[in-house]
Amino acid sequence: MPRSPARPVPVNPLSDSELLDAIRKGDQSAFTALYERYFDRVYHFAYARLRHRADAEEVAQETFVAVFRSIDAFGGRSALLSWIYGIAKNTVNNHLRRSRAQELRIERAEEELVRNAHSFETCSPEERVSYRRCADAALRSLESVAGWQAEVFALRHFDNLPIQDIANRMARSNDAIRSSLYRVKRLIVEAVDPELAHPD
Repeated sequence: MPRSPARPVPVNPLSDSELLDAIRKGDQSAFTALYERYFDRVYHFAYARLRHRADAEEVAQETFVAVFRSIDAFGGRSALLSWIYGIAKNTVNNHLRRSRAQELRIERAEEELVRNAHSFETCSPEERVSYRRCADAALRSLESVAGWQAEVFALRHFDNLPIQDIANRMARSNDAIRSSLYRVKRLIVEAVDPELAHPD
């Protein structure tokens, strides 16, 4: 299992209960101590479900924001870590729902781009102008990503190479290739349809 970003974890002599009391009195250092005590556990909990380091890091951060905001709601009926894990589970589920919704929007927008491309010769002049504007936006997005990511996108969508072949050629893992393809595709589609950058 991958390790979360290296960070020193100082030993704090206060118990969870004592930290909670201090947090509720407005002691920011107590919350920092709680964060440092349990961040790695929450990160690994999230990674086990998401299998993506950056997403697990984001979920762990969101979890502790939620912990801080709802700390007064903790009644002590369970262990503090169990309560934090419950918040982490909800945060992971929300992240997965947002990701699935975003992927669906991207797929629909991509299908629309493909349909427009195939009907380019038969479309009206106004539609051609609109399509060229979309194509220009897509090209600008490709120019904004790292060179290897643009190459991965070209190998997959222009040369139609399998993921494994691309991974071998680029000396990167299959997961890294899939992640790059998704992120580049999202950039392109969001450039074409800015509303996708701010999903409901």
